[in-house]
Amino acid sequence: MKTANKTVTATKLVKDALEKAKHFKEYNIFNYLNEEGALKKAAEIDERIARGEKVGKLAGVPFAIKDNYLSPEGETTASAHILEGFTSPITATCVEKLEAEGAIMIGRTNLDAFAHGSSTENSYYGPTLNAYDKERVAGGSSGGSAVAVALDIVEFATGSDTGGSIRQPASFNGVYGLKPTYGAVSRYGVVAMASSTDCMGFFTKTPEDMDLLMSIATGQDPKDMTSLPDFYEKSEVKKVKKIGVIKDFDNDSVNIEIREALKKKTDDLKKKGYEVVELDMPTLKYALAAYYIIVPAEVASNLSRHDGVRYGFRSENSKNLESLYENTRDEGFMPENKRRIMIGNFVLSSGFYDAYFLKAAKARTLIVKEYEEAFKKCDFILTPVSPNYAFKLGEKVNDPIAMYLEDLMSVSLNLAGVPGLAVPVGKTKTGLPIGLQLVGPRRSDKALIEFAKELK
Repeated sequence: MKTANKTVTATKLVKDALEKAKHFKEYNIFNYLNEEGALKKAAEIDERIARGEKVGKLAGVPFAIKDNYLSPEGETTASAHILEGFTSPITATCVEKLEAEGAIMIGRTNLDAFAHGSSTENSYYGPTLNAYDKERVAGGSSGGSAVAVALDIVEFATGSDTGGSIRQPASFNGVYGLKPTYGAVSRYGVVAMASSTDCMGFFTKTPEDMDLLMSIATGQDPKDMTSLPDFYEKSEVKKVKKIGVIKDFDNDSVNIEIREALKKKTDDLKKKGYEVVELDMPTLKYALAAYYIIVPAEVASNLSRHDGVRYGFRSENSKNLESLYENTRDEGFMPENKRRIMIGNFVLSSGFYDAYFLKAAKARTLIVKEYEEAFKKCDFILTPVSPNYAFKLGEKVNDPIAMYLEDLMSVSLNLAGVPGLAVPVGKTKTGLPIGLQLVGPRRSDKALIEFAKELK
């Protein structure tokens, strides 16, 4: 990662990043550019370097934050109309840690509104375009962050992953994307989607950069009761011997070129002396159904606070308090937000809780146990990230079921709380990136990143 020094100034690094951001404006990557603030911080770092003072591990490194991470610069909108005008009084813990090491935030990236989606087409500000093909989606929900790194605008970007929202866009744009172990990186200061599955992570160009970021960002946060004590630097990186492949994922529902990429990588690993183990994990076929019951239930709860009274957008077409709530939420939420709120309230309603939510929670427990059993047979698992590579803009946005199926191979990791790392492994015949995901047991994040070097 290129940091500032006496030869290359932080100001130059930031100016270059901002110029690239403007050059690639048509990709619709940024909701906000932090020009004045970024250049001011860069000048301060240059002054410290000139005085011979100690600077952080990320001194002068430009980075972008997904626009659901809170910070006082600009408006935090989560790409949702209902949060327009909201300026945060706090900074997300993850961002604070990065900035304490000298990283400079140059802007906020586009996403599916409130992170609801798999293509960044559900943004109030319009879709972000794929880094390799402007007629295709960037993936989602962290599409803007993935493209910012893929187009070399920034060295790294933050993302949030509730069911694949880092790994899938990383795969679609040919970069590394990590969903850490649940609780490894603090959720404090990030707009909540589904609190039991939300994970904060990163997009980078190399596994080495991912390792550096995790060493900075992990650790217990008194402001987040779900955060874990710092295990990352203390992790023992054991020798990897066995790699598992899930036979249930090797079928016609997965694009042939992705299946071929998986076979090529497993063949390469065999040649390097690794044992490849076939895993039977039948419970995973229930993961998508369980996910789209549990997550909308939490979404409905988390979005209930947005009513137009305290902050953000407020409808002007209201005659009383009840119509204020109704009109603000109707005008402020995207169709996908409304769909998930309705599903969530339905599965939590009297008479349906036992029939849906309780059964999904039990299925989640079985999925957790199935992963635990799988890791008794292998060290890591290698799977596709998604059944497809980047699809065309508009192809699935009006077909919710088709869009949800894009999460088929990624949601189970969030339900189980295990880490997953999207790794670029090649390209299709038409030049689009293909990514695979490495999956490890809980708290194996460091070893997972280290092993990713074997897949280069």
